[in-house]
Amino acid sequence: MKAVFIVYNQANTERVEYMLDALGVRGFTFFEQVQGRGSETGEPRRGTHAWPEMNSAMMCIVHTAQVPAILEAVQKLDARNPEVGVKAFTWNIENIV
Repeated sequence: MKAVFIVYNQANTERVEYMLDALGVRGFTFFEQVQGRGSETGEPRRGTHAWPEMNSAMMCIVHTAQVPAILEAVQKLDARNPEVGVKAFTWNIENIV
């Protein structure tokens, strides 16, 4: 099992949910109003007067075999509008209870 953590501009919320639905990923945890800045070219998302946009994030725990399709879909979404931004991170899940 793997955790996939997807961080994206709030403008992409519906697209990310649709993407997960299309890939058969049912369960996720949704985080609203996530602040941050991309490590290379990303603009700050702070919800302030100077940086009014905000990010959201979703984390889903999936079978390892699902990860390549999720990452490919995230790359395609990011390529459609790189200024808006979406990134995915994965790590191993040891146990689920």
